[in-house]
Amino acid sequence: MSFEPALKLGATYGRDGVCEFLVWAPRVERLDLHLISPFDRTVAMQREEKGYFRTQLRNLDPATLYFYRLNNKEERPDPASRFQPRGVYGPSQVVDPRFDWNDASWRGIELSNYVIYELHVGTFTAEGTFAAIIQRLALLKDVGFTAIELMPVAQFPGSRNWGYDGVFPFAVQDSYGGPSGLKRLVDACHSAGLAVVLDVVYNHLGPEGNYLSQFGPYFSDFHRTPWGAAINVDQSHSDEVRRFLIENALYWISEFHVDALRLDAVHAIMDTSANPFLAELAVAVHAEAQRLQRRVYLIPESNQNDARLVRSTPLCGYDLGAQWNNDFHHALHALLTGEDNGYYADFGTTEHLARAFREGFVFSGQYSVYRGRRHGNSSSELPAERLVVFAQNHDQVGNRRLGDRLGSLVSFEALKLAAGLVSLSPYIPLFLMGEEYGETSPFQYFVSHGNPTLIEAVRKGRREEFSRFAWQGEMPDPQDEATFLRSRLIWELRDKSPHKNLLALYKELLRLRREDPVLSRRDNKNLEACSFERPKALLLRRWHGAHEILALFSFEREQVSLSCPVPAGRWAMLLDSANQDWGGQGSGIPSVLETSGQVTILLPAWSFFVFKRVAETE
Repeated sequence: MSFEPALKLGATYGRDGVCEFLVWAPRVERLDLHLISPFDRTVAMQREEKGYFRTQLRNLDPATLYFYRLNNKEERPDPASRFQPRGVYGPSQVVDPRFDWNDASWRGIELSNYVIYELHVGTFTAEGTFAAIIQRLALLKDVGFTAIELMPVAQFPGSRNWGYDGVFPFAVQDSYGGPSGLKRLVDACHSAGLAVVLDVVYNHLGPEGNYLSQFGPYFSDFHRTPWGAAINVDQSHSDEVRRFLIENALYWISEFHVDALRLDAVHAIMDTSANPFLAELAVAVHAEAQRLQRRVYLIPESNQNDARLVRSTPLCGYDLGAQWNNDFHHALHALLTGEDNGYYADFGTTEHLARAFREGFVFSGQYSVYRGRRHGNSSSELPAERLVVFAQNHDQVGNRRLGDRLGSLVSFEALKLAAGLVSLSPYIPLFLMGEEYGETSPFQYFVSHGNPTLIEAVRKGRREEFSRFAWQGEMPDPQDEATFLRSRLIWELRDKSPHKNLLALYKELLRLRREDPVLSRRDNKNLEACSFERPKALLLRRWHGAHEILALFSFEREQVSLSCPVPAGRWAMLLDSANQDWGGQGSGIPSVLETSGQVTILLPAWSFFVFKRVAETE
């Protein structure tokens, strides 16, 4: 089917004042368009093939509010509403898509150059709006980030939510600034040279304000997900559901100029069809990118360690852009914290982290104790830019009992070590907002539902979901506004010690990653990662042509002596994490190492060092 139909879903406002309304509602016998503001009027809609209803109105105010009236009874918002200014229960609003863009020359950036900064609009600033983010873009650019990733902005119930309870996939959250606010943010990002990644959710919709089932079979009981019935992408009528989702993806890319879509939990998109939805989505997005002459990417999140998501089509893959690699996080977190509950039971050795550097996935078909079965397939043949790695993200922090960040769990030196490992990897790095200066506020799970039964169900679900981690004590109440408020960033920390020292280290690490002839390459083939268990240490060697980089990482709580093989020659220090510039006490390690193939070196606790090979003539 074509995803460039003459008429798009929802209310499409034209330049000539004509507004087309199209809704898929095969479960409805009669559908009326009820215009409620600025005047009250009801228009019968014409039923067409496959259960679509449409009508066309002229001289319509672009801010008109409306409902759809189903079978002359209930009135519901538009499933493809562009704006819900009065929340999920209120009327939809017609939106004039015209905007004075300043990014005509913007073509996006290469995926290999992405350094992603993940943020939540509501807690990134005290204002919690798109406009407030714009004021901080220069600071993010100065650190070395090249892309911001917005957690979901589709309309959710209330004014505070992670965004994964959205019920109107096309409508930009009203409390954040609505569609015009998002466009201004994207335009400002492009003016600053920053790409924009938008998190979208195609595996479920939130329960509160969700009326899609009254319109048509958007969901299927044939599959179940943790959130209930699965979105219908493979059963009867699934062609029209796929159209709804794919049109949504193209909407963000074309109308909002978004550069990449992060696809939430694609393992929960239940699909048994011969033509997978994700592959069809990729084809449509690639075609749209070509039409717009822009670089556009899809970045799925999956817990299945399935390289097919990002393999090219000739290699029987779905040809998505890059996927999150949770194994890298788990291996690093287990080493830094010593945690061994939940999925961390499968990790804890430096060899796990070394394998993540060499291959990407740690589990590529081996037996997983946590899952009680074999897990994953190999990612070793993937180019490095096809995997995204991180030490923290919204899931891994927010889905802890207290939402505690890494800085609350480990020492300052270990926090620097995490920064070095993520930044110096050949993969695409992602950092959680505030990570660059060691934010102390937690990032906790919060909602603002209006249904008491749902509120209690969320509380109970959170307790049950994380029972396998054996965390003790009560979790913060997701519904309590205080949970949301304590999750806001404290920007003043950036200017205080030791936070400003950590920030300076991030700048230097990302500068090296950007400018060094070896570290600037997304190359996981010319790479060697050697693990040591006693003491726990990792040796990383990367090279390109005549250039070579050597990095040593210590995961011990005290100073240790490490003997390890190092190629003969002279090695000049590029970075010492124990340096006083980064808030350390100094290491005493010489600025130049002379080796004959083996070196013994005293490594301070939780430290790392980066050297480059010096040519004989230097």
